[in-house]
Amino acid sequence: MSQALANPSAARDHARAMGGTVVEAMPVLPPVAGDLPAGVPADDLLWEETIAAGGYATRRLARGDHLRLIDLKGDACASLLIFNAEMPTERLNVADTVKVQWNAYLGAGKLLLSDMGRVLMSLIADDAETHDTFCGTSNVATNAAKYGSGANSGPYPNGRDRLLLGAAKHGLQRRDVHPCVNLFKGAKIEADGTITPQVGPFAPGRSLVLRAEMDVIVVIANCPHVLDPRESWTVTPLRSTAWRGAVTPADDPVRNATPEGLRAFQNVEDYFRR
Repeated sequence: MSQALANPSAARDHARAMGGTVVEAMPVLPPVAGDLPAGVPADDLLWEETIAAGGYATRRLARGDHLRLIDLKGDACASLLIFNAEMPTERLNVADTVKVQWNAYLGAGKLLLSDMGRVLMSLIADDAETHDTFCGTSNVATNAAKYGSGANSGPYPNGRDRLLLGAAKHGLQRRDVHPCVNLFKGAKIEADGTITPQVGPFAPGRSLVLRAEMDVIVVIANCPHVLDPRESWTVTPLRSTAWRGAVTPADDPVRNATPEGLRAFQNVEDYFRR
């Protein structure tokens, strides 16, 4: 610490002088975004944040809210957890998400299902189409083995511990960090059962939009994919934007796309009928 900052008054003045400083990755308060979709008023913007490489973010979203994620530079990896905000023991179930939809590859029109047969969020737009429901995220051991360190406070943080930090902000614990999906980084299962990672880097600016079908807590970690074959710890910033939206109507095409999906939406509607 410098001699000047050792003085509490000087340290306070220095901290206050930093007000208004803008860095590459940070939340914007109050939220401002110049690229909201047509028809979305600025007053409906709820969240605007750029998540740093190795960073994490979390937010509570209401039923009908939309969350857009943008891979700004083509090398982000959004490991995503979702909880029922009212009852966090209900959370994303990746196995059910895959088997109920008869498809392990996420894309526009796919649903993210809970362990109680309800739709937590639906994927209503997607120009990335490279996602992963198989591999989960990295942990301290995998990062230590590959990069020499995986500690939260080290230079190569791991996805699981970043998700834990986000979950802890909602009173959740390590046991609540369940299997995640990875967005913007994919994994393909070959005919012989081997997993081929699809980690890019890709073109910058790929995006997707998720719609909350329940009141949810989302937790996002932006760390390298656990199967990234590159020797160096490589990931780039991720942008998140959320805005208010309407509850999904009965004639919504995503809601009615399949019999299994319709039943999952009906389970949500029954939940809110109380």
